[in-house]
Order: sequence, then C-alpha cells, then structure tokens
Amino acid sequence: MSAPLALRHRAEEEASPLPDLLARADKLAGTVLLGDHGRRRAGIGDDFWQYRAMGPGDSYRSIDWRRSARGDANFVKDREWKIAQSVLMWVDQAASMRFTSDDRRLPRKADRARVVALAATILLIRGGERVGLTGWTLPPRGGNPQILRLAEAFSTDTPDEYSAPEARGMLPHARALFVSDFLGDIDPIEAALTKAADRGVRGVLLQVLDPAEEAFPYEGRTIFRSMGGGMAHETLKASELRARYLDRLAKRKDRLDRLCRLTGWQYDCHHTDDSAQAALLWVWRAMDGGKA
Repeated sequence: MSAPLALRHRAEEEASPLPDLLARADKLAGTVLLGDHGRRRAGIGDDFWQYRAMGPGDSYRSIDWRRSARGDANFVKDREWKIAQSVLMWVDQAASMRFTSDDRRLPRKADRARVVALAATILLIRGGERVGLTGWTLPPRGGNPQILRLAEAFSTDTPDEYSAPEARGMLPHARALFVSDFLGDIDPIEAALTKAADRGVRGVLLQVLDPAEEAFPYEGRTIFRSMGGGMAHETLKASELRARYLDRLAKRKDRLDRLCRLTGWQYDCHHTDDSAQAALLWVWRAMDGGKA
C-alpha cells in the first residue's frame, strides 16, 4: 500500500467513530456556494428537515396549512441548511516534526499531525464542506478525490528544520486548521494568524508535542541534535537545563494561546502518547463552534 493510501486508511479509522464534522460558517461572504448536503439545521435549502410549532418571528406565509390542519396549533416547515464552508489546512512537514522519543511506542509528531488533519478532512468532506491547502497549490474542493490529493500533500517531508504556517491565499471568512509543534521562530506564526484574522478567517491551532518535549527527562552527558542535522548542542549536565527549558516552553505555549484568543482562534496542545481520537475529537468540537 502506498504511503498516501496507508495514511488515508489510518485517518479513516480515526474518523469513523465520530459524527460528520460540519464546520460552522461565521461569515459567508465570498467563500460559500449552495451545496447538495444537509446541515441538519434550519436555513437556506430545498430539502425538508422537520415540522415545528410556529413561534415568534415566523411569518404566516411559512405556515404549512396541511400539517396544521391535523390539530389546533400552526406548524411551519423547516428546510435543511445547505451552505458549504471553505476550510484551509496547513500541516507542518519540517524536520522537527519527525521527532519521537521512543520509536517503538510513540508515533512521530508528523505521523500524528497528518492522521489527525486528514481525519478532520474526511469528516469535513463527508459533511459537505470544501477542504484545501493554504496557499495556491490546492484550492478547497469537496469529494473523495480531494481526500486523496490532501493525503498526498500531507505525506511529503521538507528539509527545513522548522516551518511556519502558509498565510498566502487565505479566502476571506474561511475556516482553517494549522497543525505543528510550533517550536520554530514564533514571529512568522504570529504574522500568519494576524493576516488570517484580518481576512476574517477563524480556525484552530493544534500543537503536537512528544511527551519528552514536555518533561525534558534528560540527565548527565547528553548531545542534542536537530532532526535536520543542522544544529547540535552537547552538555555534561542536562538536568541543569531542565528548568530553563520548561520555562521557555511554558512561555511559548502561553503566547500561542494568547495569540489565538486575540485573533478569534482556538488553541490546544496534544501529546503523542495520548490517543489520536482525543485530538480529533477536540478539533471536531473546536471547528464546529463548540467549546473544546
């Protein structure tokens, strides 16, 4: 089985226990089209959803007289919402994402990020949304062929030590999902989210870390090497670096959280020793407008 097909198979396994993900459209200007899927709530569309008792704000023209004739109350006919939302994905493919502290027990950060992002893509497309990549390489589309295109795009590694979100080609008022360890230079990350917010884009920032990156369990003589091989640092007393490292990591996570709150995004940190379904469930709740 090829790498993209294997990734898609794993992502579908993660997505299968969850209901279809329906991204809420906060604002629809310039990014929506009338789709052929039902969003299971009242709105613009042709398909019947439900009858409900007439309430404040309903016009007499909306009354279904045939259904109302069966009793004493007036009923209106709701139709299903059929607005498709554009969702833009960015998954970090840099060398830092290839780290795992235990390759027998833990997945690489890149593997976890790709599976969660593609599982979210599957749920979105099954819900009738259009999904694509940030930038201009793969515009948002629906349908199963798009899932395979995204699986292929997610399966490519890059030689860079660290990477930052691609902010070009952001469709106004779209939704977005950024997945990375976010351990590189934070200025491009801040610039990308600010630019997205300026265009009315709201989304989800999922930070993926290995548990060793949270605990810093190193003692004695240790050689730290970057995954890309471009950086190395040797110390005789690794434990003496722990407090300073943990403080910097805590400040980085706090800055990401504050940046998301300022731009209307949602932030969460996922560890690769937790289940992929836990991360996917949080993404589903966050992108569907709920509180994760």
